[in-house]
Amino acid sequence: MYNWSVDLKELKKDKEAYTIWRLQQLINYGLAGERLNKRLVKKYWNKLYLDPDKKRYLQFLLRIKK
Repeated sequence: MYNWSVDLKELKKDKEAYTIWRLQQLINYGLAGERLNKRLVKKYWNKLYLDPDKKRYLQFLLRIKK
């Protein structure tokens, strides 16, 4: 995945911020053959800014409570 608007070297210095950013990118813009880590998605669920419809669907699939 190539992202021209983010300095990945700087972002990777903060591991949590990078993980959240990466999950958001994968969910909102496509997985490109990768798989999501269910544990990480659940861990950072409240910090993810996702498309509302995708978020509801993922919440249903992963059985995450509000």
